[in-house]
Amino acid sequence: MKYEKNIKTTNGYLMLTVLSLILILMVVGLIIVGKPLFLVLIAPILFIGKGFFIVTPNSSKVMVLFGAYKGTVKNNGFFWANPFYTKQRLSLRARNFYSERVKVNDKIGNPILINVILVWKVSDTYKAAFDVDQYEEFVRVQTDAAVRKLAGSYPYDNFADGEHELTLLSGMDEVNEALENEITERLAIAGIEVMEARIGYLAYAPEIASSMLKRQQAVAIVAARKKIVEGAVGMVEDALAKLSTDNIIDFDEDKKASMVSNLMVVLCGDKEAIPVINTGTLHS
Repeated sequence: MKYEKNIKTTNGYLMLTVLSLILILMVVGLIIVGKPLFLVLIAPILFIGKGFFIVTPNSSKVMVLFGAYKGTVKNNGFFWANPFYTKQRLSLRARNFYSERVKVNDKIGNPILINVILVWKVSDTYKAAFDVDQYEEFVRVQTDAAVRKLAGSYPYDNFADGEHELTLLSGMDEVNEALENEITERLAIAGIEVMEARIGYLAYAPEIASSMLKRQQAVAIVAARKKIVEGAVGMVEDALAKLSTDNIIDFDEDKKASMVSNLMVVLCGDKEAIPVINTGTLHS
């Protein structure tokens, strides 16, 4: 497998100076001799002039001679090379790619909308120029494929109690790392370096978004109720223990059950309790 290689070039200013001297000699010779014999040198001078090229910062020139790759110039400046070289410009700058939102099914079959933000640049000019056709389109297609594969590898969210499965929603750092590794592997063939890849948008598809929102709310309500009940039980235990320790009142089993029931209703109810004043005895 071929990789990019550097190519030797000549300083463009040096060659420009040489051409300038030749032109001066042509003009002087034409004046002295008085015959346009030196005009035959114009064609070679124009041909040599084709060898000049400029490389701007964070760009490159890929050199091809009669179909054979000769090397890449990455140093910025003014250069001269073989005029027969075909020069292809490739940018080495970092680029952003914000993919379209695609609808895919997650691991458990729920339709979701997802897209990715990718920061990439060309690292191997030979692969980008010759191993793939239109490397920018290759980046787009392979990124889309990687996102689809990633979405199918994880559930959107985990609603099961007691399970801690990695999900797209809760394991964002791990999921982004997996996404970056997947895209890096896919784009290596094109000589592309992935600088960053992360999920930019994630949501349920519209047709199930409302149902899933209700499900999430139900799970949250159940979890909150569970905490409330746990706290209420602890408060009732503390109240009974305090009354018994301080000998404030002695409860038989029936009265203890009644008090526990009343306290649980008060502590776990959605609305404020309305007190009822008992003007009789405890046994009334």
